[in-house]
Amino acid sequence: MEELRFDVSIVGGGIVGLATAYKLQLKFPTLKIAVLEKESTLAFHQTGRNSGVIHSGLYYKPGSFRAKNCVDGRIQLVKFAKENNITHKICGKILLAKNKTEEKRLKLLKENGEKNGLCNLKILGKEGFQKIEPYAEGVSALHVPESGIIDYKETTKKFAEKITLINKKSKIICSCKVLDFNDLYLNTSKGKIYSNNNVFCSGLFSDRLAEKDNLKIKMKIVGFRGDYFKLTAKAKHKVNNLIYPVPNPDFPFLGVHLTKMTDGSIECGPNAVYTFKREGYKKTSFSLKDTIESLFFIGTIKLFINHWKFGLNEYKRSFSKRLFLRELQRLVPSLVLDDLEIAKSGVRAMALGRDGEVIDDFKIVKSKRNIHVLNAPSPAATACLSIADNIVNVASMEFRLN
Repeated sequence: MEELRFDVSIVGGGIVGLATAYKLQLKFPTLKIAVLEKESTLAFHQTGRNSGVIHSGLYYKPGSFRAKNCVDGRIQLVKFAKENNITHKICGKILLAKNKTEEKRLKLLKENGEKNGLCNLKILGKEGFQKIEPYAEGVSALHVPESGIIDYKETTKKFAEKITLINKKSKIICSCKVLDFNDLYLNTSKGKIYSNNNVFCSGLFSDRLAEKDNLKIKMKIVGFRGDYFKLTAKAKHKVNNLIYPVPNPDFPFLGVHLTKMTDGSIECGPNAVYTFKREGYKKTSFSLKDTIESLFFIGTIKLFINHWKFGLNEYKRSFSKRLFLRELQRLVPSLVLDDLEIAKSGVRAMALGRDGEVIDDFKIVKSKRNIHVLNAPSPAATACLSIADNIVNVASMEFRLN
């Protein structure tokens, strides 16, 4: 096998990794870049299994890295999608309030979104939101016109195509798992790959690769599986675009929602249950190493103690189609059991601190000749081009790039 040498290797073929490689190649066209993906195709894990939503920037703390990158990233993503004929639609969404308490939260969310630069948020009464979603029920709703849907797999593959068009010496190498690395090379399932610098965008395994690089990170990635149903053909007409609940501020998830995908199907979900395997997409998936590592981490123990009722309810819903339906009926009451079909599942990488709190902002760290994207929670897919800009800025300062 020929010796493979690159200026920069990107480890991870998800949307953040490919966006980073694309932005790096744009800024340094002569740079010889490798993208290494352990699966046979790009966007196989979190990127290809998320809800396909273009997030607006509504929820995030004003001034946070997450908020700034979501808003800037959304603008960049939509522009890129238009320029490259990527399947997408800025269709807007509604957040449904079911009672007076949730109505108060709607007002706070509206104020938060406006601080993050959203200009056209409106709180609508029942008559107003049912013009958008006739089958939805509630006391009021927040309309967020900047939200949309997109095919993130298609976007990721377009980034890959652009990289190799800019520089034919750059390579996208699939079925290439990084086993170990040192200051000279990456030891992979396809042999040694020599590279001057590396950027690790490794999602569910970001903590393990950072630890291999001797970083003291004081956090652990814990996997939470999200199960989806989809509406049958006879029920699809009950959802026009995106219908969300008002999120509970005590929990780190947005709640089960209804999403019209780019292919016209309607996805329902996801829930959020602890998974015994980091890439465990089935209810029976199990890894002894992943389980021991996460359950013996003090942060996981504290999370479970603090939120055991929430976790128990999520597990019940995971094994009961009827309970899942009950949650969906809070948004669209006319849905019935026969309207639901089992669909995909995904696993999100949740970064937990030792205190049991979810680390909810993006976290990028530099170590010697490497950059690690330690935490890239939702809306990382929406924000991918903005996150990439931040990584490229660090690389420009820290790496010796020509």
